Amino acid sequence: MPKNTKVTQREHSNEPVTESVADLLSLEHPMDYKSSQMSMGLSPASTAPGKALLPSPDPDAEDGRPAWNNKLEYILAQVGFSVGLGNVWRFPYLCQKNGGGAYLVPYFILLLLIGIPLFFLELAVGQRIRRGSIGVWNYVYPQLGGIGVSSLMVCGFVGLYYNVIIGWSIFYFFQSFQYPLPWAECPIQRNGTQAIVVPECEKSSATTYFWYRQTLNITSSIDDTGGLNWKMTLSLLVAWILVCMAVIKGIQSSGKVMYFSSLFPYVVLFCFLVRGLMMKGAVDGIAHMFTPKLEKMLEPQVWREAATQVFFALGLGFGGVIAFSSYNKRDNNCHFDAALVSIINFVTSILATLVVFAVLGFKANVMNEKCVVENAEKILGFLSTGVLSKELIPPHINFSHLSTQDYAEMYGVIKAVKEDSFDQLGLDACVLEDELNKAVQGTGLAFIAFTEAMTHFPASPFWSVMFFFMLINLGLGSMIGTMTGITTPILDAFKIRKEILCVVCCVIAFLLGLLFVQRSGNYFVTMFDDYSAGLPLTVVVILENISVAWIYGTKRFMQDLEDMLGFRPFSFYYYMWRYVSPAVLVVLIIATVIEMAVSPAGYNAWVEAEHFEKYPPWALTMAYALIVAAMLPLPIVFIVRHFNLISDGSNKLSVSYRKGMMKDISNLEEQDEQRFILSKNPSEAPSPMPAHRAYLGPGGTQEMTNTNYGTSTKTGYQNIGSPESEL
Repeated sequence: MPKNTKVTQREHSNEPVTESVADLLSLEHPMDYKSSQMSMGLSPASTAPGKALLPSPDPDAEDGRPAWNNKLEYILAQVGFSVGLGNVWRFPYLCQKNGGGAYLVPYFILLLLIGIPLFFLELAVGQRIRRGSIGVWNYVYPQLGGIGVSSLMVCGFVGLYYNVIIGWSIFYFFQSFQYPLPWAECPIQRNGTQAIVVPECEKSSATTYFWYRQTLNITSSIDDTGGLNWKMTLSLLVAWILVCMAVIKGIQSSGKVMYFSSLFPYVVLFCFLVRGLMMKGAVDGIAHMFTPKLEKMLEPQVWREAATQVFFALGLGFGGVIAFSSYNKRDNNCHFDAALVSIINFVTSILATLVVFAVLGFKANVMNEKCVVENAEKILGFLSTGVLSKELIPPHINFSHLSTQDYAEMYGVIKAVKEDSFDQLGLDACVLEDELNKAVQGTGLAFIAFTEAMTHFPASPFWSVMFFFMLINLGLGSMIGTMTGITTPILDAFKIRKEILCVVCCVIAFLLGLLFVQRSGNYFVTMFDDYSAGLPLTVVVILENISVAWIYGTKRFMQDLEDMLGFRPFSFYYYMWRYVSPAVLVVLIIATVIEMAVSPAGYNAWVEAEHFEKYPPWALTMAYALIVAAMLPLPIVFIVRHFNLISDGSNKLSVSYRKGMMKDISNLEEQDEQRFILSKNPSEAPSPMPAHRAYLGPGGTQEMTNTNYGTSTKTGYQNIGSPESEL
């Protein structure tokens, strides 16, 4: 220690020590603590009157990482990623299938137990470590660095087939600029001088025929590839061009796109809701959807499907959530963001469900009235031929203005009187409830049921254009998040121009996506949707949860969050991350494995009608290979890191962290002097890295103490790159 310092002089003096540690340190040469991420806050003496503050560069800017232009762009990006096609065509189906309004109860409970806590966890680790999925989990626990690689693999698989759906929507979008809509009526074919309806269309419906035959031109089995469908190939090319243009500049371009792609679907949904509520039968559809079947809540299957929907609705495990949050400042309130985005997602699902069932209620009424007219004509024929007696018809019934109630009464009388020969008449009951129960999910809802309903709308081309433009924007928002989940980890690991990386990824993805635009491509879309994401993503998320809550430590993580946010998150999150969320995820994994083992693996083939077909051996092998490929990085990375065969990535620290390290090393002499003041022997001195403070657990209180600088301070964030605290 230099002999001319005030500390040394006092060591040889008999005067009592009356000055504070801060006063002593204020006489030393000022240290620019804030320029290092290692800093815990400025000494009170550094802000003493008359003492100039040294300029302190922003630690978030020092690492050269891009940042969102404003908070709104970031929120819209997270909303655009989480709110996707599943909100429009899967949530309404699950709600209708699993008890109507009663389904909302387990869904909301599981949203609180696993949805918001795990979404908050991903936002927090991405924001704190400022890396993509691979870099984040390398820092948290290098032996589980395969989590990030698996996330990237799943993003790749999902992006391949998800963009095909956008391609389908683009095709329908351009087909909608016709009147009447091309799927409004079955096509007519000539048989000599006779014009007849295409038999395949007559057996199904005009919208079903247009989807399977004119759009997909589908083969009868997965074994028959049928060659490329050039209409769908061009649509897929357009879809990838749109995605490439949206993400080519990183968040600087995707953030601007999100202003439109995230907000426009809400405009369309509100327009459809208002229009739907004005149509006959809309109230019947909404009432059918929200009529609770409380007994359904006791079925385990309902809870499993609710958990799966919560899981996928928020985009957990894909890496997109982490990638987006990694471009935030470290003191951003990600706790608020997690709650806000989760609530917006839930409200959007409810809004989409209202729209879907309002439109399907209208469609059900139209189809029910059509059924009544067709069967009334059959009855008139039976009356004219004497098969039925006119005495069976109630006197008040008028066939020219036959209501559904009148038909139901007449149907009941005929069925009671002609009980023995009733089946031979071929009359349908035409019950509205049966039509409402025909709700379908996925592509069947968007490209068959909804398109059929729109053919009965006034100005149907306008509504069709709006609907498919909405689907394109919903898909684009999700694809931007998916592509960001792929490109961000690669850009973090390698020095590549993001424009070149983006173009290369999109070109490769388009070439691989040609698998899905063969005539049999729809069967591969079903395979990838069923196998490439479900189980691997669940495993990825539970490992994320375990690595933070049990390996890194929930108490340490909670303290890190307090340092970063400036307040301690609710104790609720402590117990969710520590116990409840892992338990729920384990149950979900077990239920998923059992479901895969019990349910036969297959697809719905089209041969003039849908029928279930089992996968051939090669296709089944391919399906299980998708699961293995997505999960294989987990054991591989664990083994090679456990035996030190590859680097754990800890040498790839941020620029600002390295600057902080060099500054702390250069100031070892001042730190030794401060430790002497605090009665610490040099031999007991800790490393120049700040020790992580103990966290007292939920409800505990502890003031943060900077042992390096001898000052008790409160701080907004702690070092993001500290080896002791890599969160």
